[in-house]
Amino acid sequence: MTGRILYLLSPSEDNDRFYGVTIGTVTNNKDEEGLGRVKVKLPRISDTDETYWASVLTPMAGKERGIYFLPEVGDEVLVAFDQGDVNFPYILGGLWNGKDKPPETNEDGKNNKRLIKSRSGHQIILDDTKDAEKIIIQDSTGKNEIVIDSKNNAIMLKVEQDLTLEAKGKISLKTSGGDLAFECNNLNIQAKQNCEIKANANCNIEANAGMGIKCLAGVKINDGALEVT
Repeated sequence: MTGRILYLLSPSEDNDRFYGVTIGTVTNNKDEEGLGRVKVKLPRISDTDETYWASVLTPMAGKERGIYFLPEVGDEVLVAFDQGDVNFPYILGGLWNGKDKPPETNEDGKNNKRLIKSRSGHQIILDDTKDAEKIIIQDSTGKNEIVIDSKNNAIMLKVEQDLTLEAKGKISLKTSGGDLAFECNNLNIQAKQNCEIKANANCNIEANAGMGIKCLAGVKINDGALEVT
């Protein structure tokens, strides 16, 4: 019959052929040759047999490049075979089910969120909520994240503990027409060579306790209206 989908193995003359797709469960993802393949069991074909290494479909693949997302052992996947030959399986993608549910539910039916979530809970979230669009990169603790806020054209970086910026070249902080503020308990600035602070208008340095200036080669103050009180 036209359009019929075969879920069972064909007759004996094609005993190794299975046309269409079937559901499999990943049993091994440690590829001996490092080719990004997995092995699966196919409950609709055999309760015990495991397939040969199956290539995993990905949106992009090439020499040492591409999108690398291997399914986990125990994941449910959709399997197809090269011209129906069960010796050449391909993994078309993963499947959610009653046991393994998706990380989002789309309960409101608006389908605003797309996301990538790893086994430990790291997430990249694309939020298309109208007038609140944003991109969120968040770790598994939920305490460290980068938020790109499209509505306000702002970026927020939040960390629970230390933040380190390191570069072998220059690091530049520049704001066009805005302000730059540092607020902390203690501020320590060290320069291996020159240190220059310059303001086109007023420059105020204020301390509620003591202030010390120390220079091994002398201190120069050049101001026509210098006042010390």
